[in-house]
Amino acid sequence: MSDESGLASRLRELEKKSSIEEVYESSVARKRLYILGCAVVTVVLFIAALSLGSVDIPFSDTVKVILHSIFPFIEGPENETYSLIVLQSRLPKALMAIITGAALGVAGAVMQGILRNPLVSPFTLGVSSAAAFGAVIGIIFWPMLFGAATSYIYIFGNIFYTRNLLVMLFAFLVGLASVMFVLFLARRSDVSKSTVILAGVIIGYLFQAGVSFGKYMSDDEALSEITFWLLGSLNGVTISTVLIVLPPVILCMLYMEYLAPKINVMAAGDDVAKSLGVNVPKIRNHGLIVATLITCVCIAFTGVIGFIGLMAPHISRMIIGNDTRYLLPAAAVTGSVVLLVSDILSRTLFAPEVLPIGIFMYLFGGIFFIWLIGRKKRDVVM
Repeated sequence: MSDESGLASRLRELEKKSSIEEVYESSVARKRLYILGCAVVTVVLFIAALSLGSVDIPFSDTVKVILHSIFPFIEGPENETYSLIVLQSRLPKALMAIITGAALGVAGAVMQGILRNPLVSPFTLGVSSAAAFGAVIGIIFWPMLFGAATSYIYIFGNIFYTRNLLVMLFAFLVGLASVMFVLFLARRSDVSKSTVILAGVIIGYLFQAGVSFGKYMSDDEALSEITFWLLGSLNGVTISTVLIVLPPVILCMLYMEYLAPKINVMAAGDDVAKSLGVNVPKIRNHGLIVATLITCVCIAFTGVIGFIGLMAPHISRMIIGNDTRYLLPAAAVTGSVVLLVSDILSRTLFAPEVLPIGIFMYLFGGIFFIWLIGRKKRDVVM
């Protein structure tokens, strides 16, 4: 009798283990399916971004342009103008939209995971405001330092005006300095994560005050340039820009994916993570620095593009859960989809005029979080 009861108990344990394994495999399959689906949507939107604009190009001709540029033996489109429009104008912008959307989505997911707060992003931690202040410094002080002289250098065969490079450099350095200051405040053992987040918000307001002062002190030409930069745009992007941005973005993403298992452990709390051998201060510092680096590299060339670092991780988390190993690639492809849609709308709604892409990101971000708040209220009532 005891042998039979023991066998029955063993069978129940095996059934329970099998059931848990099936649930886990189903969860992993759903996560992979979402990432793959977003990747397919990204490809479709990428072709649409190359086809749509002030001059609409048939999808078939767009595909011919791409294939002919990769495989010269494949026949290109009959209208050679299509090749010029796609390869020289639209291709760099579409690629930059994919890269920037992915970078900001991953940066937001890492910051939220490390600080265990879903409202954290490069935008709310003050990185974007700091980068904007750096750009304002470059725009205003260039004429003071170098007058009206215009010089340029060649990078990867394309012209880069030194004035624009100075603006990008200041945006990058000041953005990076802002998070270094936040980390300096966080080094004290008695400082909580909520204090770190609050410090980032306060620093953002301080830099925003600097941006406002710069706008007040600038002339009409500089004011117009500052305003356009603050709205975010892909108009100044060339293939050289893509080649400069892509290597650091890829390296930073790979490093953040390497940190993903440790970020998962930190979700259980700092004490639990430390007991499991995770160096919490080191992972938190490295994660925030790399997330800031990848953010500054992108927005230094595109201007301020907000809300992707909040939206992409939120959307991904609602569908696939909190596992950072899958959340990072999911946030990357989701961010690329959102920014590609914004880019297409910016070039088609009022064609031939091209609107700043940041306008659509603020609009999408506001609508998304109004919907999110309404959804949470309905869940509480129900």
